[in-house]
Amino acid sequence: MATQKLYAGVKLREARQKLGLTQRGFAEKLGVSLPYLNQMENNHRPLSAGVVLALAQEFGFDVTELTTNESERMVSDMREALADPVFAETSPPLADLRLAASNAPALARAFLDLHRAYRQTHERLASLDEALGRDDSAPPPSPWEEVRDFFHYCDNYIDAVDRAAERFATTGSPPGAEAAARTHLSRANISLHHADMADMRQFDPTARRLTLSTRAAPATQRFQLLHQIALISQSQLLEATLDLARFQSDAARNIARAGLANYFAGAALMPYGAFLKAAADTRHDLERLADLFGASIEQVAHRLSTLQRPGAKGIPFFFVRVDQAGTITKRHSATRLQFARFGGACPLWNVHQAFETPGRFLRQLAETPDGVRYFCLARDITRPGGSFHAPVQRHAIGLGCEIKHASALVYADDMALSTPSAFAPIGISCRICERTTCHQRSIPPLERALAVDGNRRGLLPYDVG
Repeated sequence: MATQKLYAGVKLREARQKLGLTQRGFAEKLGVSLPYLNQMENNHRPLSAGVVLALAQEFGFDVTELTTNESERMVSDMREALADPVFAETSPPLADLRLAASNAPALARAFLDLHRAYRQTHERLASLDEALGRDDSAPPPSPWEEVRDFFHYCDNYIDAVDRAAERFATTGSPPGAEAAARTHLSRANISLHHADMADMRQFDPTARRLTLSTRAAPATQRFQLLHQIALISQSQLLEATLDLARFQSDAARNIARAGLANYFAGAALMPYGAFLKAAADTRHDLERLADLFGASIEQVAHRLSTLQRPGAKGIPFFFVRVDQAGTITKRHSATRLQFARFGGACPLWNVHQAFETPGRFLRQLAETPDGVRYFCLARDITRPGGSFHAPVQRHAIGLGCEIKHASALVYADDMALSTPSAFAPIGISCRICERTTCHQRSIPPLERALAVDGNRRGLLPYDVG
């Protein structure tokens, strides 16, 4: 089988600029000619094995960063955007989209931002709840979507925050995130209390009093304790990270601040080095990892999807959380599998079935239209409200990886990983799915022609051209 050529001109140019080198100086250190380096930086030639080796040996560069999935994410997002009817017959070939994502990522992001603004304007005009005649025909992006995209394109890994959380949890005496948190509260003259209340956490900065709800599970209480510690002790780091992100509204900045505090809490509860080792030792057994680190199964699954530290990466996982209506409420993928930005997930995916089998792990072998095969794990997550009248939150989480990593997961034991017929066909969303005979299709694919025969009825009331 031929080895896939590696085109990573943008990454190569970014690496040179970070080192403060001219093209000539960089070429000399890599042992290539100046024209050859120029051609590689402009994606006219692939990176040679010698250049990849020189990057690692001469600069200690993590060569896995050259194959980051950011461009694949943008390709997936652009394909979905271009399926919008507003583009009519416009359908650039996949090769063009890949070139744009690799060679002009800023332009690709600008296109996605423009399409998102168009959709929001269109939805506002179509809504009966919106006043007519608004002047802001080009609204800013939804704060929630802006923050979601920030974490999405950071590969769901924030290095400075992750390392700060690891130091916080491992350098104290006694070690451990909860012990370190209690020590910090004591030194800051903040009292810790527990009470029967609906809110999971309340902090009174004037009275220097932090209260956690006894209705929450112990893992949730620990997580909320560390979330507040992040806001108190890591404020400068969080604000500096927010400054770099340049959010367009205060609402987005505030949502992102909470997200970064959550990130710190999870990274402190499950410090990177210790958690990475434990994940490998337990073969990614979520229940054992939850017991070892005093975390919930959802917290463990989410943490597994963030193990993308340069030079010490874990298995690339995707992680998703959906509600009972199929709406995606959390999503991240370090794999080639990307999630729909609009609408729900593929109904053939086992994450939807998890609601039918509470308390059980569901396993699935799946194949996407591009031919990539995955191992998928799903489970329902129920959060009792703590009293008879309190509402119960129900979600399902999905965790998975490409099939080449499945042997490292205890859940993949005894499954037919090498049997093609064992893999269920799944997609991203119906609106851009290329499968023409799916019995669960909810809407026609937007970029394909339809044929309707009044004298014939198959699985669907139309044929996809």
